[in-house]
This record gives sequence, structure tokens and C-alpha cells, in this order.
Amino acid sequence: MTSAPGRRSSTFTRLLRHGFTDPSAAERLLDSAGLALVRNDPVLLDALGATADPDLALRGLVRLLEAQDGPTARQELLDTLIAAKPLRDRLLGVLGASEALADHLARHPSDWQALVTYEPRDLHPGVEEFERGLAGAGDPVSLRVAYRRCLLSIAARDVCGTIEVAQTAAELADLATATLRAALALAGAAAPEDAALCRLAVIAMGKCGGHELNYVSDVDVVFVGEAVDGADEDKALRAATRLAAHMMRICSETTVEGSIWPVDANLRPEGRNGPLVRTLASHLAYYQRWAKTWEFQALLKARPVAGDLALGEEYVAALQPLVWGAAERENFVADVQKMRRRVVANIPAAEIDRQLKLGPGGLRDVEFAVQLLQLVHGRADASLRSGTTLDALKALAAGGYVGRADAAQLDDAYRFLRSMEHRIQLHRLRRTHLVPEDEADLRRLGRSLDLRTDPVATLTREWKRHASVVRRLHEKLFYRPLLDAVAALAPGEARLSAEAARERLIALGYADPAAALRHLEALASGVTRKAAIQRTLLPVLLGWFADSADPDAGLLTFRKVSDALGKTPWYLRLLRDEGAAAENLARVLSAGRLAPDLLMRAPEAVALLGDGGGGLEPRPRAHLEQEILAAVRRADNAVQGVTAARGVRRRELFRISAADIVGSYGTESQPAEADQGALVDLVGGAVSDLTAATLAGTLRAVVREGWGDTLPTRFAIIGMGRFGGHELGYGSDADVLFVHEPRDGVDEREAAEAAGKVVAEMRRLLQIPSADPPLLIDADLRPEGKSGPLVRTLKSYEAYYRRWSLVWERHALLRAEHVAGDEDLGRRFTELIDPLRYPTAGLDEEAVREIRRLKARMESERLPRGADPKLHAKLGPGGLSDVEWTVQLLQLRHGAREPGLRTTRTRQALAAARAAGLISEDDASTLDEAWVLATRVRNAVMLVRGRAGDTFPTVPRELGAVGRYLGYGPGHAGDMLDAYRRTARRARGVVEELFYGGL
Repeated sequence: MTSAPGRRSSTFTRLLRHGFTDPSAAERLLDSAGLALVRNDPVLLDALGATADPDLALRGLVRLLEAQDGPTARQELLDTLIAAKPLRDRLLGVLGASEALADHLARHPSDWQALVTYEPRDLHPGVEEFERGLAGAGDPVSLRVAYRRCLLSIAARDVCGTIEVAQTAAELADLATATLRAALALAGAAAPEDAALCRLAVIAMGKCGGHELNYVSDVDVVFVGEAVDGADEDKALRAATRLAAHMMRICSETTVEGSIWPVDANLRPEGRNGPLVRTLASHLAYYQRWAKTWEFQALLKARPVAGDLALGEEYVAALQPLVWGAAERENFVADVQKMRRRVVANIPAAEIDRQLKLGPGGLRDVEFAVQLLQLVHGRADASLRSGTTLDALKALAAGGYVGRADAAQLDDAYRFLRSMEHRIQLHRLRRTHLVPEDEADLRRLGRSLDLRTDPVATLTREWKRHASVVRRLHEKLFYRPLLDAVAALAPGEARLSAEAARERLIALGYADPAAALRHLEALASGVTRKAAIQRTLLPVLLGWFADSADPDAGLLTFRKVSDALGKTPWYLRLLRDEGAAAENLARVLSAGRLAPDLLMRAPEAVALLGDGGGGLEPRPRAHLEQEILAAVRRADNAVQGVTAARGVRRRELFRISAADIVGSYGTESQPAEADQGALVDLVGGAVSDLTAATLAGTLRAVVREGWGDTLPTRFAIIGMGRFGGHELGYGSDADVLFVHEPRDGVDEREAAEAAGKVVAEMRRLLQIPSADPPLLIDADLRPEGKSGPLVRTLKSYEAYYRRWSLVWERHALLRAEHVAGDEDLGRRFTELIDPLRYPTAGLDEEAVREIRRLKARMESERLPRGADPKLHAKLGPGGLSDVEWTVQLLQLRHGAREPGLRTTRTRQALAAARAAGLISEDDASTLDEAWVLATRVRNAVMLVRGRAGDTFPTVPRELGAVGRYLGYGPGHAGDMLDAYRRTARRARGVVEELFYGGL
């Protein structure tokens, strides 16, 4: 039918006004024979315009009319459509929201009549009603058709708003239950001899078990089988397995009518590797001995749905005590949170911002948070034992386990996100949790959620808002009620009981929950601004403390820092406003003793943890020297000057240790440093530079007090060992040599006395007991060792080395480097020793044998009695000594002709040896990995225990803290020790070949 131009323009405009995006195509469809008589009916156009996608609804309606069996059937549909508003809203609503259900109606054109009935009992059907709807299905194909017919009625009520999202999810779960029963009946009818041998129970898990299913989702199940009386158990289990597998195929396989949904049994014990069907006793034995934390979390939603329901109830009853005792497992909270992080980490980068279910701020965040709280408190409170997320959240709020306002916000966000998920899946009945990118899809999605004004922009804004709420609350949900337990609450707000708070703190890993509650009360109670800000901060801080090996220490030290700085306005402002500061502080305070001890001696250093205050980047040596020398100039005497220098050293040690901890642990915005060698180099270089600057300042203070601006003798300090190699650790002494040279006209005895006094005074001032850590100076590597003079002239060194130097002294000089004092004298000392440490002719065999004998004697004499050599980071096989002596032997033999080997740094020398072809790339990598790991272990021990050590701690909590620093999660200390042994063993193999057998 052709319209006049004016009329066409009018219809075109009306269609636009009713929400059609392609009015021309819509006008053609309305002109078709099937709709010609009602094309101008305002009722029809209004109904189409009310759908999510009027164009899609109209196309579906035309297809349905064309599919009708003759004019009479077509007219019946049209008459009913115009006359009956319930049908009109339901049918057009489905057609405008679901292309897949429109396809179903086109294939089965009489199924529209399933939407005509509008009785009260049809509004909320349950399992029985759906079973009646599936009753006529005698084969898998007809079961699919009947399933889609039932799904059609659920979708119609959903899109019309007759039922809300939680009811929709419950009905979908009920339909799945009825479908599983029908599929099992078909499987049993196909193999009646198998059905006669066994009792088979189907346990729904996941969203089906929780009565909160999606439109398209895997239906997770577990099977329990038993023999009937008198039957052989093995035969019965094989029969049950055949029935279960057939039932799964009936639901999962694709036929001419498509598939229903996949049935997934991978949540069973041992997953895919375990038997499909087990007896109840076998299930129970597995969960008692082998199950992981996540498996108990999954059992929260276990619900018998098909088969032998009595057996299913026995299964649930038998496992309930294990589920509600899961929170007592070691590292329970950490395991649950680790699982959540692993899920997020596995999302492809291109999808993470579109993930409704798994991404940050998604549905899984709400579900994990609720399940975590259920497992912690459900043992003592049976009201929390619901498998449905929203019901459990409501019960948690009612019991005071979650704040009511938080629960209400999460409930609202969860409903919105689930509604989005439902409508996305409903469109093509495909399993997806990704928000579409196409604007037409977003427009239909927004309109389906009644966002009619600028639907794309409004949908995006609402989605991001709800996701932000979830991100903000899902972790705080666990911690905030702990504060409410010790603080004043608003009227009507339920309080977490003392016992519930204790349970939650124990689950978080607190060893002394009573003390933790006292700290929380001290921090959060009151009406001051300080208490208000800390009430806001503590829920997040508690989570970060719990992510460490010692949350008790973290909370205690935070209280001490807050007590010391709470009245200074910048402190609370720093934690509240600078994103990194609070998390960095939590990491540092709970990682061990060293950094908190350094901080507590001068709490104002907490400012370094923020974005300002210089940050955590170690300062260059020149800047450190400049600051220390300026402080010495301002001091009235040497004691004051060195005290100022030690204060700078303490502050900078805190900066370095904090940077190391944050880099090792990572933060929410910055992952842990993947290059372990970079962290080792950072600490070694920064501590060595700081020690050099401290010695320079101390030297200046001593000389200034005793001699004014000029000492009677030129004086230089030579770094040795790890100091000279830029490899100092937190607990290292400063190995040095002192060298002097009388100035022109100064008597040698006077010069020697002055140099001796300088050394003695420096050592004394750097070890005076104070709030700052001492710096021990070790000069035992000097000529003649402890028997020789502490300080010599350059000529004395030259004479000694020319006549008396031993192999071990030449070896020790490989790491000699000027660090403080007269630069020219230091340079000339270096020129003096270069021919000794890099001999032109290399080493003869006798010298090589002597070095090997020295190393063997050192290991046997210095290894502590009772220590496990395989875990000794310094002297054990494959430890620091092995790697360093191997590299240093290469330097002694080849340094004269290979310039790259003339370095005091182990890793640089190793890289140079590899570049020169003196060691293979694989061997060099093995040695470097072992050296870096052993150095990290020593740094970790010092950070954790507050005192130096070369072996892993034996106290479990300290060992766990070392593991956390090295990148191992809770409960994996054994894996850490195994990895260390493997790495050291490989390195020892290289050392055996190169140090003892080759080179």
C-alpha cells in the first residue's frame, strides 16, 4: 500500500516518536498484508513503543504472523493482541527484548498462546508448575521446545515488570530444577536396568543451588550415588554414572532446537579428574581430608534438586558441619581473597572494564563478600545459612554483621547489575557477562531497564555508579562492623557481638583478638575529628593488615603511630587524602619489626609514605652528603653533628625499607616488582650510598671539632666487602680500610696520631647508644687483620702489599672502593691495588688451590652449629659465598685483560664474565638467580625480625612474613623453602664445575 507524501511524513514522525530507529523499514513492515488492518491502531504503536527495541519487536511480530497456520490463526492472534492488554504487553515485550525467543516463536507459532493466560497462579509458578509444563516431553528435542515455552513465560513476566530480578532468578532456578528432573527421567526410561540398581541424587550448586540462576548459565551439579538394597556397590555406581552422564547430555547437547544449557559437574571432589558419581561416604571422606577452602565456599549453595531427594538431604546434612567449620582453617580469609584476586587476574585485559560478573565492582565481589561473612559467622548463627545472595545479605544486616546502610547499597547495586546481566543474556540467549559495545545494543539494554531518556548515557552512568559502590564496599563490608562493635551506633542499628567480632578477627589471622578490639576501641571511639577519620580509614587498613603475616603487629603499631601523631593535622590529612599513604603505611607496619621500629623512633617519617614528602624513591648519594654535611656545619660539636647524621641515616633507612616492602608486596594500584634483582640492587645501592654519606659526615664532624677545617694528614676511607660492592643489607656492618698521607711539612708521628684519633672517635660516635641505630665499623680486612694498625699511610700499604700480601688479601681487595674522605688519596690507593687484584699473569695453580682451601675452611669454621647448610643463605651450598667466590676467582684470573670484570659489584662482574664468554648464559643466569634470592632472604630476615640473620626463621609467623616478602601467599612457606633449595642446588652444581673444577 502506497501512502501519500504527507501521510508518509506523518507516519514517519510518529514512528520516530515511538522509539523506532529505522522508521522507513518499520513503515514497510506495517504496510505488509498481515498488519495492514491495524497499522494505524494507536494501541499497537503505543505497545511497540513501550518495548526495549520497537524495531526488533515489530520484526518479530511480522515473523510470528507469517508463521501462523492460515488466515484464521493469524486473525486470532491479531484480535487477541489488540483486545487483550496483558498478552500485548507480554508478547511485544518479549519480542522487543529477545531475538532468540522471537526465533522460537517463529518455529513454534502456536506457543504465543502460553502468554494469554493471566491467572494469579500463573504469576509466580514454582517447580510443580514447570514440571507440568515439561510433562509432555518424551525426548530431548521436545524437552527443549517445552523448556523454551516455559522460559518464554518467565521472560514475559520479567520484561513487563510483573516480577523483579530476584524472583526472575528464582523462577529460572525452579525451571532448571524441573528440567533436570525431566532429563533424569528420560535417562532412566532409556536404561531402566540402571535405574533399578542405584539411588542417584542430583545436588545443584552455584547459582542454581542458590536459587538465583541466570537466563543462560552453566548449571553446576554434584552427583551422589548409592546401591539399592542387595545390589553390588561397584555395579550400582557404574549404573549411576551412566544415568548421570546421559542426563548431562540430554541438557547439554545441541539438537535442531538448540541446547538447553551445559550441565557442569566440575565442582565435584577432584574436579574433572574425579569420578562423576561418588557415594556419600566417599564425598565425606574427601571433604574431611583433602578439600580446599574454595570447595567449602562452593558448598554454601548445595541443594538437592533431582533424583533421590532423601539421599540428597543426607548429603547436605552430612557436609553442613564441615562447611560451617571452614572458617577455622588456617589462612581461611586469605585463601578466599586470593581466589577472588586470581579470578580478576585471569580476565583478559580487553574485557575487564566490561565484565559485569567477574570484574572489579562486579557481581562476584558482592557474592564473595557475602559468602565470606556467612562462613565466618554461620557456624554460630543459623539464620545466615541461605544459599541466595540477597537473602544472606539481608540476614547479615539483620544480625548486625553488616551495616544496614552498606547492605542496602549493595542490595541495590546487586539487583541493578543482575538486571543488566539478565537482559544482556536474554537478547540472544547466549552465556555472556560482558556489557555490549555497540550503541544499538546499549540503547536496547537501557530501554529494557526503563531508562528511556538518553538510554545509552544513563545506562553507562548508572552501571558505573553501582560498580563503584560495590568496589568501595565489598571489602569494607567485612571490616567496618568490627568498628561498630566498639563504637556508638545509630538508633536501630544492630551491633556485632563481642563473640562475633572475635570470630571475625581470628578468621582474619589475628592471634590476639581481644587486644585487637582494644586497639580498635582506642582508635575509633569518641567524637573527635581524629576518631571520625580513623573510623573511615580502619576498615580498609584492617584488610591490608590481614593481608600480611602479622596483622596484630600492624594494628598495634598503627595505634602507636596514631597516638604519637594524632594531634598533628597533616598526619590524618595525609592518610585520608593521599591515596598511596594509607596502604603503604599498612604494608610497612605489618611486614616485620625493622621498619616500624625505625618509624617509631621518629614517627614524622610517615610523611615519606605519601605522594609528597620525597616519596619512597631512594635519594642520590650526593644529596644525602649535602644534607648531612649541612647538618654537621650547623652543629655545635661533633656529638651533635654525628647525632644529626645518624638521624638522617635512620630516616633514610626507613625510606629504603618502606620502598623495599611496598615493592615486594605490591599495592592495589601497583603490582609487586617482578624483577627481584631490581629490588636487591635498590636496597644494596641505597644502603651503601647512605652509609658512605654517614661516614663522610662523621669524618667532617670529628675533624672539625679536633682540628678545624684541615686535618694534619690527608684521610680516606675505603669501602670493602659488601660496602665496596654496593651490596650492603639492612643489618650489614661497614667493612672499611683507613688510609692517610701526611700533609707537606707535617711530622709522620703527628699525622699518624691524628689519623688514629679520627678513626677511634668516628667508631665511638657512631656507636653511642641512642634512638638511632648504630653503624658498626669493621676494619678486620686490613693488612695483618686484627693484629695490624687500624690506619696506615699509603706508603705503608704499598710496602706491605709489595712484600707480604697473601692471596686472601688480594681476593678481599677485589671489592675495595673509595667511599669517603680525600678523593685523590682514594684514587691513588685504588691505582696501588689494581695490579694486585687484577694481576697481569692471572693466578697460578697454587694460588687457585689456596683460594679453594680458604673457602672450604671458612665454610666449615663459620657455619653455625646445628644450622641446616642447605638453608644458610650466606655459607650454604649455592649461597652468597659460593656465587661470590666463583665470580671473584674469574676476576682474579681474567680481570687484567677483561675490563668489564674490574668492578666491585657481583652482578656486574657476572654479567661481564658472560659477555666475555667466560661463563655460559645459562650458568650465569643460575648463579645470578641464586645470589639475588639469597640476598633477598637476608634482607627479609632483617626486615621481619629486626636483627640480621642468614637462615630462615623457625617461628611460623616470622617464616610466613619472610614468605610474604618473597612473594609467597599464606600457607606456602614450605613451597618457599623448597624453591630456595632447588635454586641453591642448581647454583651449587655450577659452582662445583666452575670454582672447584674449571676456570
